[in-house]
Amino acid sequence: MAGNKAAAQQRQAGGVCYELARRRVKNLNLRVRSDGTVAVSIPMRTPVREADAFVLAHRDWIEAAVQRQLRRAARPLPDREAALAHFTALSRQVFPAFAGALGGRMPVVKVRAMTSRWGVCAPAKRQITFALALYDMPPEAQLYVVVHEFCHFLVPNHSPAFWAEVEKRLPDWKARRRLLREG
Repeated sequence: MAGNKAAAQQRQAGGVCYELARRRVKNLNLRVRSDGTVAVSIPMRTPVREADAFVLAHRDWIEAAVQRQLRRAARPLPDREAALAHFTALSRQVFPAFAGALGGRMPVVKVRAMTSRWGVCAPAKRQITFALALYDMPPEAQLYVVVHEFCHFLVPNHSPAFWAEVEKRLPDWKARRRLLREG
């Protein structure tokens, strides 16, 4: 969209270097990219000092997130065929709990390199795609993602009803999800 994005400027706050951009957004947004760089976008009329203060207040979290991203980037992606076989096997273990909702037919399982998601469910296509990098996460976290994506065949959004379905199947889902953020 034309005019939605102004040129980014490099800034520093509390020893954290970041890229600042003014955008047509309602809130200040912070992102640590896969290469470890930090980006902050702010509403058009927000003073720059608010971005600096936000970065400073979240410095410890940002530094930990940068280190996580750099560790992830240093790990080579696993073999796609091995990952597909692995996630297909995990999906087959989970499938019986969802067979009724799926008419007794296993969904198509795919694997691809994704940078911002661990999995994606496309109920209309009867398909689940897992991130290749999920293969390197702890088994408990992998199972959480598989169950999470299968639950989208029951509830297509992240409403309270969806989370209730996840909790029914994995009461410790929050701890499992935390492993993905720490990994």
